[in-house]
Amino acid sequence: MARNEEKAQSMLYRFREAQAAELGLGTRSDRRPRMASACKSLRDCERWRGEILREISRKVSKIQDAGLTDYEVRDLNDEINRLLREKRHWENQIVALGGANYRRNVAMLDDDGKEVPGTKGYKYFGRAKELPGVKDLFMSKKTEEDEENKVQNYYKKFQNQGPAYFGDLDEADGHLLEYEMHAEDEEWQEAYNHVRTILGLSTDEPIPPIPRPAKQLASISITDASQTGPPEPKRKAPDGDGDVEMSAEPPTKEVAKRAKKGGAPPPPPPDAASSEDAMLAHAKRTAAYIPILSPEMLMPPKLPTREEMEAFLLELRKKALVEEYFGNE
Repeated sequence: MARNEEKAQSMLYRFREAQAAELGLGTRSDRRPRMASACKSLRDCERWRGEILREISRKVSKIQDAGLTDYEVRDLNDEINRLLREKRHWENQIVALGGANYRRNVAMLDDDGKEVPGTKGYKYFGRAKELPGVKDLFMSKKTEEDEENKVQNYYKKFQNQGPAYFGDLDEADGHLLEYEMHAEDEEWQEAYNHVRTILGLSTDEPIPPIPRPAKQLASISITDASQTGPPEPKRKAPDGDGDVEMSAEPPTKEVAKRAKKGGAPPPPPPDAASSEDAMLAHAKRTAAYIPILSPEMLMPPKLPTREEMEAFLLELRKKALVEEYFGNE
């Protein structure tokens, strides 16, 4: 039987090698480079990447064999991970040479839509997932994910709650307000009896009711709003020449506008004197508690009128002109 070196020197063998080189197929002497960066041909990089994919496919199919021992399964899984790293290097070189981008960072998901553990970094294939240490690792990751989901589901119950959850609608039916008023009355009676026993007062006198703020402000505002709501319609008085619109409101605004156009100052409002009297009375009551202050000091300052301000500015301008032309004499 001929040796391998003699077979390599045969005519048929050399013809097959030349034919494979012409077709672009790999030969025994054409081996994959160790460094992907050493290959500068995009076509060769594509070819070596395809060869690595075929090797990975063969080894993934082989690792499913149930007759393999745990040691063989671990060795096969290590080889598959080594081939995956080498494939990544060739893909980077293809991108650097201007080729297609085969790098895809797509997460592997299970039936529930969750990311499968072990898909990043070191991966496990086939029977490698059933190894003793690896199985415990997957179970621990699964329990951690389940605990995180439980915590998230627990806190989701408190999200997007309505106003009833925060107690904003507790006083809508009025039962809570009645209960609070009843509790306030009881505490008021207990506190009053306690103070009366401490001071030694007689218990025959009735307990006064608890002082509560009057509820008239709201009613007053509502009545005012109802009174000032829709304006009264204008009445039309028929006349010989035509219709004249007559307003039911008092002609205070019209009189003020006419007086302003004529140059005369508008008449003071009727409540001005009453407001001044009220402020003076308030100042006198305050000065009674503070003897060092007089009612005049507590009165608000009087603001100058428009005519007084114009007269003062006119005097200042005259004074400035006299100083400019005649100097300070």
